[in-house]
Amino acid sequence: MTQGGRGIEGGARIGMVGYGAMGKAHAYAYSAVRVIRSLRHAPQLALVSGRHGEAVAAASAALGFEAWTTDWREVVERPDIDIVDICSPPGSHAEIAAAAASHGKAILCEKPLAVSLAEAESAQHAVKASGVLNAICFNYRYLPAVALMRQLIGAGEIGDVLLWRGSWLSDEFLDPLIPFDWRFDRHMGGSTIADLGSHLIDLAQWMVGPIAQVCAQSSTFTSERVDAAGGGMVPVTVDDASSALLRFAGGAAGVFEVGRTCARRPCDFTVEVNGSRGTLVFDYSHLNELRFGRTADDAHLYGMRTIRAEHPDHPYARNWWAIGQGVGYGASFVNLIGDLLSAWPDGPWVPGLDVGLAVHRVCAAMERSAAEGGWTAVT
Repeated sequence: MTQGGRGIEGGARIGMVGYGAMGKAHAYAYSAVRVIRSLRHAPQLALVSGRHGEAVAAASAALGFEAWTTDWREVVERPDIDIVDICSPPGSHAEIAAAAASHGKAILCEKPLAVSLAEAESAQHAVKASGVLNAICFNYRYLPAVALMRQLIGAGEIGDVLLWRGSWLSDEFLDPLIPFDWRFDRHMGGSTIADLGSHLIDLAQWMVGPIAQVCAQSSTFTSERVDAAGGGMVPVTVDDASSALLRFAGGAAGVFEVGRTCARRPCDFTVEVNGSRGTLVFDYSHLNELRFGRTADDAHLYGMRTIRAEHPDHPYARNWWAIGQGVGYGASFVNLIGDLLSAWPDGPWVPGLDVGLAVHRVCAAMERSAAEGGWTAVT
């Protein structure tokens, strides 16, 4: 049953499923975007759902929602909800997206789109059949330095792309005493390839083009973890670390690595693109900077320069603070949601769930390759 009252009419009314870390990031973005962007249709945080009544009630109050419920179906069914924002664990994404589409709701879905290729295809089919606006939350596209990187590649500043490499390293699974939860269950949390790796794969295909073949390996270093509720041991069904060689359809080659057992690596990801006439490097630990070097540069200046991607001419930077103040993680969500709401209600929304499906096809190919060995085509 819904708890709480109604808000004012008008704007885009948001119903959110899930209130954890991603729910908090999205709710922050809906609140901050009113300050950062000029919108015709301001977002209104109408309803949030979660499994545990006391916890979701507290989250509803903290995040600024009008009401809360313990049944996510109410979010997709309520006629006054315009946009369903899916921030629940990945194993629930496809079902919720299909249900929201059947009720004519616009959809914003956290990555990955699903935990299996069949589910990802089902979700994309549902939104395509219904014709509703839909988007997947590949938020790192919306950091000014990353958007500038793609812009420079597209403008031919580094020539033809020859090599792409990306890595994402964290230490969140390093401690073997961390108890079992949904993150270690492939049916609910998905593989590390799909969870962390989906961001890298999206950036690779966004910057370079489709990935045609992969050759991957995966490792699980802690094979079982203690059940905090029952006290027994539960098998871990996700990879702790994975890596892959990539072949792009356009002829470029690539290297991909994700790991959750890298000591003293909190959330470090890097993307480097080497072209026939230059190189670009993004390092998330310096997220307002982009390193850039070209063969045409004066030989006395051999090496890489550092661009501070905070100038008003850089993507998204104009909406934020003065040069030197920087933008952060939260800004990526604000920029994404700002673009979506600027296009509301007519669209288009980019990146759509079709992009999420294209990314998941690469994830699935990597998972097959790691299990079977050898090069695997992305089908």
